[in-house]
Amino acid sequence: MTNKVRVTHVIGPDGERMTRHDLPAPDNGRWVPRRKARVVAVVEGGLISQDEAFHLYDISEEEFSSWQRAFGRLGLKGLCVTRLRQTRLASE
Repeated sequence: MTNKVRVTHVIGPDGERMTRHDLPAPDNGRWVPRRKARVVAVVEGGLISQDEAFHLYDISEEEFSSWQRAFGRLGLKGLCVTRLRQTRLASE
């Protein structure tokens, strides 16, 4: 028998406690680094699934994966559009 633990909160990118109530609004219009980091944190913490995030925020798996990689490497700075462009140009 497997007991499935339901996650009720995760720790966000700034060390704050996040629940489903704290999720970024799906229609926020603009993806600033902090919102991207919050979505990465809730998925990685198990508060919502990747598929739920893809559907809720209308983002692709590729886009989300790029957020994960950038945040993992450089934190919030990695999620800045300018930083992403610099990183992509450097790898070409």
